Amino acid sequence: MKLLALETATEACSVALQVDGQVRERFEIAPRRHAELLLPWAEQLLAEAGIVRGQLDAIALGRGPGAFTGVRLAIAIAQGIALALDRPLLPVSTLQVLAMQASGEATHALASIDARMGEVYAARCVRDTEGVMQVQGAEVVIAPDALQLPDDGSRWAGIGTGFSAAEGLLATRLQARLSSVDAQALPRASDVLKIAVPAFARGGGIAPERVQPAYLRDNVALTLVEQQALRASR
Repeated sequence: MKLLALETATEACSVALQVDGQVRERFEIAPRRHAELLLPWAEQLLAEAGIVRGQLDAIALGRGPGAFTGVRLAIAIAQGIALALDRPLLPVSTLQVLAMQASGEATHALASIDARMGEVYAARCVRDTEGVMQVQGAEVVIAPDALQLPDDGSRWAGIGTGFSAAEGLLATRLQARLSSVDAQALPRASDVLKIAVPAFARGGGIAPERVQPAYLRDNVALTLVEQQALRASR
């Protein structure tokens, strides 16, 4: 199995390639350089593995939520490659990708990305029998002081920059329910592969034109009135 994976929904840019079980990856925190790095990194990884694009079985990608331009970039490039090769795409949740960084002992993870404008993207994930974190319920964009966890006594690993947003409000509020917090974690393409590989083995994959971004938020910027209200509430 030969899969290429892209993840550019945050300030981190990453590309990973799995060829018959061996994974190679490029990863860098590179704001505003994603478009510059993505395709050259992909070509480097293919060259290192000794294969060409035409030998790929599918392309996987993080489809958001996250930065609008980053989400659109990964989808556009993945669609371009897949259409040229007549290959399927494997879109996965960027929050699910982030949750894969929870330690192997953690069965529950709360993945959260700073969404700016006083909000975070968040999803609750539970590890399945294959070791893959699966999203439970809906992904949301929400104020940190409004996010709740199920009242079932479970302990959750907190993963992602949403836990440093608003001066760490999310981590402070949910402290009693969190087994650990990694507020610096960013999604990686190698974790996209951990989700996409078993999915592809089960026959997953969709036509490139069917991929939809997960923006969650319709408005890209706050109005002046909303900005003033937000500042007044702090």
